[in-house]
Amino acid sequence: MPTSIDRQQLRALRDRGAQLVEVLPASEYEEDHLPGAISLPLRHIDREATRLLDRNRAVIVYCWDSA
Repeated sequence: MPTSIDRQQLRALRDRGAQLVEVLPASEYEEDHLPGAISLPLRHIDREATRLLDRNRAVIVYCWDSA
């Protein structure tokens, strides 16, 4: 279930091994993304998530859109 978190919570989750996923298109990921983030564009999330993500670790999904 999706939950909003703040920066402090994000850091705590990352420190415990959570996976950070950027869902914007790959070209925008290449322009700028958080360190250690996995590129998993929203259009491909259903197809690629099981291949790229570890089911045993928490997942933090974000979308950095400056528009």
